[in-house]
Amino acid sequence: MTWIVTKYLITAAVVVLVSEFAKRSDKLGALVAALPMVTVLTLIWLHVERQPVSRVANHAWYTFWYVMPTLPMFLVFPALLERFGFWPALAACVVLTVVCFALFAALVKKFGIDLM
Repeated sequence: MTWIVTKYLITAAVVVLVSEFAKRSDKLGALVAALPMVTVLTLIWLHVERQPVSRVANHAWYTFWYVMPTLPMFLVFPALLERFGFWPALAACVVLTVVCFALFAALVKKFGIDLM
């Protein structure tokens, strides 16, 4: 149980750190947020918990493919935010990301990459 609590605390600290950086500097906050810290932490947790190498490798592999269809959201969100406000913009971007993911998954499936 101590291990799980430690993982939660470290992971939460990373999220708080990113938000604190973002308060002080838009660019620094975005840079730190763009770093794959959650993925790195996940890879560390999987390794420390002695998961098979194949599981660790698969996590990195699928993370790469799952990130790609999320990228349009970062371009669309600022424009929607100014026009519609935070919550509608965020909701629209979630829908956009789901649509992009479905289209992307169908596209890469033709190349033998099964994301769903």
